[in-house]
Amino acid sequence: MVPTQRLPVSLTPLDAARAALLQRLGLVAPVELPLADALGCVASDMPPLKPLPPRDVAALDGWALRARDLAGASSYTPLPLAVSPPWVEAGEPMPEHCDCVVDAGSLEQAGAMVQVLAEAIPGQGVRRAGEDIAGTTPAIAIGRIVGPCDLSVARSAGLERLSVRRPRLRIVNVPSSSGQAVTAALISESARAAGAAVVCTEAIGRDAASIADALVTDACDLLVTIGGSGVGRTDATIAALDRRGEVSAHGIALQPGRTSAVGRIGETPVVALPGAPDQALGAWWMLALAALDRLSGRGPRAKQTWPLKRKIASYVGIAEIVLLERADETWLPLAAGDLSLGAIARADGWLVVPGGSEGFAVGAPVDAYILRD
Repeated sequence: MVPTQRLPVSLTPLDAARAALLQRLGLVAPVELPLADALGCVASDMPPLKPLPPRDVAALDGWALRARDLAGASSYTPLPLAVSPPWVEAGEPMPEHCDCVVDAGSLEQAGAMVQVLAEAIPGQGVRRAGEDIAGTTPAIAIGRIVGPCDLSVARSAGLERLSVRRPRLRIVNVPSSSGQAVTAALISESARAAGAAVVCTEAIGRDAASIADALVTDACDLLVTIGGSGVGRTDATIAALDRRGEVSAHGIALQPGRTSAVGRIGETPVVALPGAPDQALGAWWMLALAALDRLSGRGPRAKQTWPLKRKIASYVGIAEIVLLERADETWLPLAAGDLSLGAIARADGWLVVPGGSEGFAVGAPVDAYILRD
């Protein structure tokens, strides 16, 4: 039986494939989500917050006083007070005319007599108005990933919902002969970690008609297929995409990820990932993730620059992904091109060697995308 699809004679350069995918791709509309659901999404239009605290409050439990009234007080020269000062708990508003809080050990009481045993400075033990959140400050900078600390600020400011951009991703898994969906789970979990709203489905078969039926783009900002993008006798994903829409590029000059493809169904961009985990992950990082970042308006992803502990050699003409491990503030290459599951699990970062480069020499500083904190 003749394969249903073939790779072109020449592979599409990675930059050209990515440009075709991102063409006409704009920001998705922001949505209002409860705080817990906004975690991991990209912040959108954020209203300025009111100052927090709204007025000076005690930062610790103690006695509220006026600093200038304590000049010269020490354990050797206690300063008597005419009246006992007010006691405040942490978080309580500061009494009028008081500008400092001293702890319980700084005052000595003997009957009706109260003596101060230490000086203080204005603001000591006090959290000033606007010290936690300055007035006119947005809850989260636009384009930033919403993290746990951001949610803490939002809760402190009394917010219950946040405006975020969360692209809707539909994943269509093409069933493998083994019946396992390891790669689909890997990509689905990676997408959720990237702030996408994910819906997973599976084609009922590996033939082009069954796959085409599963390529539904309703309520979807990006469609990703997994499996069936190669030239095997039962591979038909690219043929199915061609039936439903258009194939912009099949066969990308990327390793791993050579048999991946990009296309479009109507206005919805499509990325076809190979079925093997490492092949899919390479195309996910270089193609699908770039589309998600464009849709969500996410700022640049974090990189770490360190020198290489060992040289990286690469073939000219193919963009090659290299997995890296931290080693005493250097990057140690773990695998290049062909990535084992063990190397993927061990890696702390990754980089791509451009197609026009032969690699990097030992000691060369390289920028790597961070995989784990």
